[in-house]
Amino acid sequence: MLAAAPTKLFPTSAQPAARAVRLLQDPANDAAAGSPPADGEHDMPAVSVAIDQAVHSTLARLTGGLSPAALADAWFDWGIHIAFSPGKQAALALKATRKNRRLGQFAFRSLTKGETAEPCIVPLPQDRRFSNPAWHSWPFNVVYQSFLLGQQWWHNATTGVPGVAKADEAIVEFSARQMLDAVSPSNSPLSNPVVLRETLVSGGANLVLGALNAVEDARRALGGLKPAGAEAYEVGRDVAVTRGEVVYRNRLIELIQYTPTTETVHPEPVLIVPAWIMKYYILDLSPPNSLVRHLVGRGFTVFMISWRNPGPNDRDLSFDDYRRLGVMAALDAVSATVPGARIHTAGYCLGGTLAAIAAATMARDGDDRLASLTLFAAQVDFTEAGELTLFINESQISFLESLMRSEGVLEARQMAGAFQLLRSNDLIWSRVVNSYLLGRREPMSDLMAWNADATRMPARMQAEYLRSLFLDNDLAEGRFRVEGRPVALSDIRVPVFAVGTERDHVAPWRSVFKLTLLGDTDVTFLLTSGGHNAGIVSEPGRTDRHYRIYTKAEASPYIDPDRWLQVARLGSGSWWPEWTGWLSARSGEHLPPPQSGLPDTPPLGPAPGTYVREA
Repeated sequence: MLAAAPTKLFPTSAQPAARAVRLLQDPANDAAAGSPPADGEHDMPAVSVAIDQAVHSTLARLTGGLSPAALADAWFDWGIHIAFSPGKQAALALKATRKNRRLGQFAFRSLTKGETAEPCIVPLPQDRRFSNPAWHSWPFNVVYQSFLLGQQWWHNATTGVPGVAKADEAIVEFSARQMLDAVSPSNSPLSNPVVLRETLVSGGANLVLGALNAVEDARRALGGLKPAGAEAYEVGRDVAVTRGEVVYRNRLIELIQYTPTTETVHPEPVLIVPAWIMKYYILDLSPPNSLVRHLVGRGFTVFMISWRNPGPNDRDLSFDDYRRLGVMAALDAVSATVPGARIHTAGYCLGGTLAAIAAATMARDGDDRLASLTLFAAQVDFTEAGELTLFINESQISFLESLMRSEGVLEARQMAGAFQLLRSNDLIWSRVVNSYLLGRREPMSDLMAWNADATRMPARMQAEYLRSLFLDNDLAEGRFRVEGRPVALSDIRVPVFAVGTERDHVAPWRSVFKLTLLGDTDVTFLLTSGGHNAGIVSEPGRTDRHYRIYTKAEASPYIDPDRWLQVARLGSGSWWPEWTGWLSARSGEHLPPPQSGLPDTPPLGPAPGTYVREA
């Protein structure tokens, strides 16, 4: 049973608009209205709150959950300060003059030298919009050079303004970049030479196909269907196919125990805690890409948590409920299956943060069941959490809370906008160009199909997570409380293996690296190529991958990230063998595999179970 919440953070009333009307008619009828009216007067503050929540939640649906107040506040801060900075204005005017002169000189060179003319500005390494050779011919080379110079000028204009708060500056620079990306010449069929050439060659067939693609995508989005091609990767048939049994279930998780594929196994089992923002099977994709299959093939008994997809009735599930009903319940089940064995626990993304909290709590309370702790792209300090922090401030969280109060959950589509904006060129505009202007569908992969299989977030849990961890950074600063008492990461004494990815836009590797500063144990940090998802799914045989690894001993002095890059050992290929080797070195000699399932309790069904199939 869930412990009763001391206060009802997210009342299970109907829509906020209906509640506001009810309160206006008779505030005394609403139990959530607050204390009885004084002197017979209506409780107008409760009415005001209900009206505000109704307005905010309605607006949030229109903006994808992004707070216009936070954006307006940042732009006002920038605008008022630049208005009173004549020196900055003069510098920007001078930069504009110089850039126009450089562009004019380049235009003249391109007329006389053609494609061999040296550009006056080059795109950033990650910007591939103008990489096609067609962009190097006149007049398209002048068009894209003009755009890049303008983009650079706006970066100068939105940064370095005296007096602007650092957080507001980041928001203004980010939003200006988003607006410029939207009007990039690569996004227009009239200014993109690749699109123009395709239109000429195909007689416009690409635009017809692109229109059909747009209609199909709109139909699927409005119908709540997965993207085109995702049906080729069905859970239990094409992905999440590693053999196993569901051995435990409660209202929040199913615990999967995978079938061993070796005659003997290490005595210490591995428990994986995936993030609940998505389905668990990113770590058990198609067989060649399955980390689970890799582990069982190397003599490990593997358990995996499969989170239930919450609905509006789960609005009061707390962050600590995820610890108790998730990590701790799973640890209890694993301990019952493999009695007396210490457990290697690994957490991915948000699941890693939760695993670290559970490990710190266990250390505080004298629970010594853990053999090691592994964190995949998981943060425990959120002060440098990258551009995602642009969407995490008091205004934004309050805005989201109004939306979540009305619906009980935060829908995946309401989170997707923020994540896509972090990589808008790759996740939004490149798709527009390829699918709608060139009429070409990007082939669906197992990772892309998984990415479209999102889940919901319970309102109370999400609010607590955003406030306590992202906004207030309570965990890193020793204020995060579990069962009424604070926990400290420095209490963790088991060896730690942490993985960061070079191009992570969700958990930047320098943020993940902070664990080496906060921990008081041996920490092996590995930095792999790739992004937040593709960097973790790095199966052996990938010759295009590399990684760096270095172990900081408990008694060793702190090494900052830049120094770490210099001393870390460089490896090629997948990082998975490094991790399994690290686990093996901290595990005992092989024994016969343990029983399947809890004692005297038959398995509840084959993997991947039922929770992962819930929409």
